[in-house]
Amino acid sequence: MKPAHCPSVSLLVLALGLAGCGEESDNLPVDGRDFDGVEYSEPVAYTGKAIDGYLINARVWLDMDGDGQYTPGPMTIALDNGAEVVLEAGEPTAMSGENGNFSLDVAELEQDPEVGPDLDPRDYPLHALALPGKTLEQTPAGNVAVASAYLLSASPGVRNVTPLTTLARFRTLAGLTEGSTHNLPEGLVGMNLRRDYVQAEDERAHAYARALARFMASQIPDDYNQLLANAGSTGTERFLSADAAVLLGVSLAQHAPDIVDIVDEVAGSEYATVAVESLELPVVALELSNPTLLTRQRILAQPKLSADLPTGVSDLKQSAELLFDYNEAGQLKSISANGCLAPSMPELARLVAVEGYASRLATQWFPSAALSEQSVINYDNPGIDERLVFDWANDQIHFETATTCHEHEGIFAGSSELGGNPEITYSWTMDSDDRVELEARIFRPDGSVLTTRTLESEAIANGVAGFVPHTLNEGMAEIMSLQLADPGGVCLTDEELKNVADLDVVVSSIEPFSFSGYEPQPVSFNDLEMELDIRTLLDPDTNGEVTFNRLLRYGFLDPQTAGLANVDATRGFEWVMYYAPMGSSEFTPIQPNLIAEAYLTRHNGDKLCGREFERTPTSAYARVEYDYQSLSDYLIGLLQ
Repeated sequence: MKPAHCPSVSLLVLALGLAGCGEESDNLPVDGRDFDGVEYSEPVAYTGKAIDGYLINARVWLDMDGDGQYTPGPMTIALDNGAEVVLEAGEPTAMSGENGNFSLDVAELEQDPEVGPDLDPRDYPLHALALPGKTLEQTPAGNVAVASAYLLSASPGVRNVTPLTTLARFRTLAGLTEGSTHNLPEGLVGMNLRRDYVQAEDERAHAYARALARFMASQIPDDYNQLLANAGSTGTERFLSADAAVLLGVSLAQHAPDIVDIVDEVAGSEYATVAVESLELPVVALELSNPTLLTRQRILAQPKLSADLPTGVSDLKQSAELLFDYNEAGQLKSISANGCLAPSMPELARLVAVEGYASRLATQWFPSAALSEQSVINYDNPGIDERLVFDWANDQIHFETATTCHEHEGIFAGSSELGGNPEITYSWTMDSDDRVELEARIFRPDGSVLTTRTLESEAIANGVAGFVPHTLNEGMAEIMSLQLADPGGVCLTDEELKNVADLDVVVSSIEPFSFSGYEPQPVSFNDLEMELDIRTLLDPDTNGEVTFNRLLRYGFLDPQTAGLANVDATRGFEWVMYYAPMGSSEFTPIQPNLIAEAYLTRHNGDKLCGREFERTPTSAYARVEYDYQSLSDYLIGLLQ
């Protein structure tokens, strides 16, 4: 499992160290770079320009800590030699003036040679913040107040700060070199993104820049915009996190191709007359909290040597890989499988309850696995074999398959390729108490409806560690029902909880439940209990409290899967789940209940509450491995 990054170490390093100095200069050229070898041996001002059109009264600063916000003094900077220096005035900052010119006092960057070398301003990115109602844009018709805030930046050594330098910087952050045309709009190919396009009278670049600035303004949070619009605001107020600043830039890089295409279509060849304020630009919601999201699952559910399941854990081989696709708001768009999916209606109902925003679920995507031998056959032929597509605007989810993995469930592929009519369409209603009714229409290959199944799910708030009671019906007949039984709860006293605080996983709570249906049930499938680790502990890294609410083990029946020729499941199944230990590199303090791996095993009955949870099993039907990424890292990956 990959840890969340708040801020991402890799992003912070890149934010401070993006290449872009080029040659050096003390006199700012039209292309915005430094190029005559000034060594800054004596304190001189660090000058540049803030440009959309030329911006007057924009807040400009040298972002020496890489967090995308102005940092006041005193601030401490660590030198490469291990020494630390304190900048009493904080990051060098100034307001831009006529023609966008700014001049930063960098005298504090000069250091005593016994401490270390001088800090070179060309090693740090510049930022410029347009303030609503205060920053003025110079236009042919006169100075015009900026209506909404937007945040510009430039790579280290680049001293024009514009929408185009912002785009160039975040493309570089994503690993796209200056000459790369990957994901670069055709209109920008060959264009110098660092230069002063106003002075160069490049109307096309200017039109692109103005449209990009308007898009950036649309993504600034309303509360931040209002804060900056207040009479007393100077643009030095800290509001955005480091990751939020990165997300704004990454979103710009993602949508620049569409924005440039829109400008080209409207302009024809007359870029000077483009009314940017009238363009229909993309409207993109952006989740600036930068949540950690499940992006990949590896399913190991076929034996390497044995004939049947379960088998030794070391004998399991990969039979499927699932990729989770999100939009910038962190809303799930699709799940694609190389191999076979095992669509779980209870899990889909949980997603429906949060409108697809997976990070709102304390535990994302409880495990499921296809045990059909066809899964590994399809997995061994690279490509997407199945997928779930989420249509949140129309309250529908579509399942498509080009495999024979689900024929034992009565689900038959309509084609050997994806892209036709879905094999299952899910739709739903949700009542005022947040209970979800999820209907699955299963189609025959000819498009007619074979059967309809309906899951009635309780509200997430009525569940246990995110696991929600539910009932499944086919037509008018109830197939199965999982309901919480007698009240359970924590089985350890406060003193006993203190004594097990150092253990990674403890069964600290049990929740009895009933499972009806699928008769006749195995004789041993009784006295059912969910095992949980519910504790509040002190995180040694942050010294803050972290609350575990982790489902560890629960049993269930699945006669269709148990009926597969390669599966021996006379006792029923159970899922056993493991989580990242607190303090490990994979642990995410603000999202501590993310599953790291899960095992599908034989049902093992109830066990003693209060015990240290068992290590991973030696035998299993399947193992599911989880990979997570922060939203910012995921979106940067899409750019690459």
